[in-house]
Amino acid sequence: MCGILALFGAPGEANGDLRAELLSLSKLLRHRGPDWNGITCFKNCYLAHERLAINGLLSGAQPITNETEDTALSVNGEIYNHIELRKELEAVNKDVVFTTDSDCEILLHLYKQHGPDFLKKVYVNGMFSFILYDSAKDEYLVARDPFGICPLYVGYSGDGTTWFSSELKGLQKNCDHIDVFPPGHFMVGSSLKKSAPEPQLFYQDQWFTDENFIPNTPCDLRELRENFEASVRRHLLAEVPYGVLLSGGLDSSLVAAVCQREHAKLGTGEKLRSFCIGLKGSPDLKAAESVAKFLGTRHFSFEFTVQQGLDVLSDVIYHLETFDVTTVRASTPMFLLSRRIKATGCKMVLSGEGSDEVFGGYLYFHKAPNPEELHKETVRKVKDLYKYDCLRANKSTMAWGLEARVPFLDREFMEYSMNLEPSCKMSGNRMEKYTLRKAFDDPEDPYLPKDVLWRQKEQFSDGVGYGWIDHLKSEAESLVTDLQMKFASSRFPVSTPKSKEEYMYRDLFSKHFPSPAAAGTVPQNKSIACSTPAALAWDEAWANAADPSGRAISGVHVDAYTARA
Repeated sequence: MCGILALFGAPGEANGDLRAELLSLSKLLRHRGPDWNGITCFKNCYLAHERLAINGLLSGAQPITNETEDTALSVNGEIYNHIELRKELEAVNKDVVFTTDSDCEILLHLYKQHGPDFLKKVYVNGMFSFILYDSAKDEYLVARDPFGICPLYVGYSGDGTTWFSSELKGLQKNCDHIDVFPPGHFMVGSSLKKSAPEPQLFYQDQWFTDENFIPNTPCDLRELRENFEASVRRHLLAEVPYGVLLSGGLDSSLVAAVCQREHAKLGTGEKLRSFCIGLKGSPDLKAAESVAKFLGTRHFSFEFTVQQGLDVLSDVIYHLETFDVTTVRASTPMFLLSRRIKATGCKMVLSGEGSDEVFGGYLYFHKAPNPEELHKETVRKVKDLYKYDCLRANKSTMAWGLEARVPFLDREFMEYSMNLEPSCKMSGNRMEKYTLRKAFDDPEDPYLPKDVLWRQKEQFSDGVGYGWIDHLKSEAESLVTDLQMKFASSRFPVSTPKSKEEYMYRDLFSKHFPSPAAAGTVPQNKSIACSTPAALAWDEAWANAADPSGRAISGVHVDAYTARA
C-alpha cells in the first residue's frame, strides 16, 4: 500500500512552483508511504507517490516508468497474480522489458500491450488504485479494484484541472468538487485537452452487474475450504515481516488458522505473529488468546482504556475521513492497535473483512425472508464495502504505515463464493455463516477450537468491549446539546447529523475538512446492525430502532438491547 496523487490539465508547462505544490500535498499522504517518495512531471501533469515498501524492496520505487520513459505509473496496492500475468505477456511479446521488481509494474506493460481498457481484457487479481500517464498519446488512465479495497478520490478545480488522490487530504485545498472514485471502474482522459471523462465499468461478473441474477452453484464444503486457503496463500506475497489481526471472531480466526498453516510451510522457523486489542475483560481479548494458544502463534494482546479511545477520536476522523458512526466506533480501536503493531516491526497484516458481507454473517441476516432476498442484500453489502469496512481496514492501518490485506475479498474467492446458491448462506434457526463454519469443522484436523468456530458474530466495535460504544454515546450526550441538535441542519446542511453521537463526529470532521465537497463523500444511511436501508423492510420493529450495533437485533444476539420505554 502507498499514497498516490496526480494532477492533470495544469495551466502551462510543468514548472518548479507546481512541482513544489504537489510535493507539499503529497506529504499529507506520507503516513501511507513512509519509506520513500517520488514525483514525475510531463508537460502539464504531475504524478506523485509515497511508498510503503512490501515487495520489490530494492527496485520498486515509484512512479514506475517504462524503458523509453514516456509512460509513468503510480500505484497503491498489490497484484497477486503478477507472475502469471508476466508469463502470459512475455509469451506474446518477447520484447517487453521490465525495469523494476515491483509486482505492480505489470500494469504498465498490460496497458502498452492491450490499451487503456486492458482491465476488461485481462484477469487482474489484486487490490489497487493506480494512475498512469502516457506522454506519447497524452492519455491518462486511472482505475480502482472491483471492491474498493484501496481508496481513491477524484477532484475538480475551478481552473479546469483534474486531481486524483488516495485521500481527501490531497484534494481539499484545490478542488471545488470531490467524488469517491467508484470501484471496478477506470477512467481515460487527456491532460493537454483538459477532458472531462466519466468512469467506465470494467468489472463485469454477472452477480455484480445483473441485479436480477440469482446464482445456483451448489456448495461443496471441501471446495469452499480449498478456495479460501488458496486466497490466503496468494495474500502472503511479501518481503517484510507480517502477521494477522486476530479478534477471536470467526473471520479473523479462520484467516489466522489458514495463514498459520501456510506460514509453517515456508520453513522460516519464525512463529506467525497475531495481534488483538480490547478493553480490559473484553470478549475479543479472551477469545483471541484462546485461538492464539491453539494455533501456536506469537501473540500480542493489547488493552486500551475508554479515555485513550476518546483522546484519539479527532485523529481517527482525520485519518479515516468519515463521520459514519459505525466506522468511527470500529476504527478507533483498530487505529490504536495498528500503532502498536507497527512498533513490533511488522509492516503487513491479514484481516477478516468481507466475510460477513459475502456469507450473510451480520445478525440481521437471520431475518432474511428467503434466499433470493439474502443474495440481493449480500450484493448490496459487497458493493458498499468501499464506503465502510474497506475504508476502515485501509485507513486505520495506513495511518501508521501498516498494510492490511483481506483474503475474503480476493477476486477469485469472491467470484467463487458470490456464485454459490444462496440457500447455503441462510441462517434461519442455524448459526450465522453456518456453511463457512462447517467447511472448516474438521474433527480429524481441527482448524480452530469448537467454541471459537461456533462463536456468535460480534461486530468489532462490540467485541472490543461493550463499554466502548456505551461510553461514546455518553460522551456525545454530554458534549452535544438539544439546542445544537435542533439547529443541526443550519450548521450542517450537507449530511445533517441524525444523532448526538453522529453530531460529535461531524463536528470533528468539519474541523479537519471544512469543505462541503469533503462532507459529500461520506455516506449517510439508516441501518440496523450494519444493514443496508433496503433490509430494514425485513422487520417492522427495525423502522424506528435503527442502530448500527449488532446488539440491536433483539432475540438474536445473546446480549441484545432490552426494549426502551
